[in-house]
Amino acid sequence: MKYSKLHLAKEAIRHKGFIKKIPDIFRMVKFWRKGMYPMRSIDVILPMLGLLYVISPIDLIPDFIFPVVGVMDDLAILSLAIPKLIREVDKFLLWEAERRLGETKIIDAEIVK
Repeated sequence: MKYSKLHLAKEAIRHKGFIKKIPDIFRMVKFWRKGMYPMRSIDVILPMLGLLYVISPIDLIPDFIFPVVGVMDDLAILSLAIPKLIREVDKFLLWEAERRLGETKIIDAEIVK
């Protein structure tokens, strides 16, 4: 069976709601660049570089010379990059929710049992 980079990218995108989290990824990077979201640079740069490596036509192990090994290196990069990026986005969403709750003001509240 022959795999293309497009096929590999489609498989990676199916990983646990990756498509739904793409806007969150952009929002996370925006907050990080502004200095509002505390995150180590390596936690966002490495997964992004992994995704760029898989998408780019330049390969360390060319797919057309070594078809099986060439696909395996792309799969290895995806299997490391996507889960790491998803974990970082989940941390960001938790941070964002805590931040939103911290800004919530309760006026004239009553406790009901």
